[in-house]
Amino acid sequence: MSDAAPSGPGPALVVRAAEPRDLAAVTALVRELATSFVPDADRVAAGFAELLASTAGGGAHGRLTVAEEGERVVGYCLAATHTTLHANGPTVWVEELCVDATCRRRGTGSALMADVEDWAVRLGAAVVALATRRAGAFYAGLGYEESAAYLRKVL
Repeated sequence: MSDAAPSGPGPALVVRAAEPRDLAAVTALVRELATSFVPDADRVAAGFAELLASTAGGGAHGRLTVAEEGERVVGYCLAATHTTLHANGPTVWVEELCVDATCRRRGTGSALMADVEDWAVRLGAAVVALATRRAGAFYAGLGYEESAAYLRKVL
């Protein structure tokens, strides 16, 4: 996991593996993220439990992290890896990234993405890719380039 330096007064930002105690905070963020679906609390809880089980111990195929300021979860990121033939190595796909609207523009999303990129490098991934409709400028600022209908950053 990575720790980010504080972005001014207040508690330091810490990126860490999600834990069962994070369910309520992540569910609230999922509701903020979702525009195409209406998240069902029971299905989010079941998916959250499944992801925690499958990503335990560092997760070779997936990663579910939260960004925390003090005791408050202010963002989360879900990423997965899969084998590809075209990229000359595994691809890490960022499935979901959401930062609480009141906490944006303070480095939280960047810290979550840096953690995913560090994980991808440790896995030997060739690329981190994602799709976005609303945050293209954010990802471009991190070095991601538009490629077809998704953005990517060659590692």
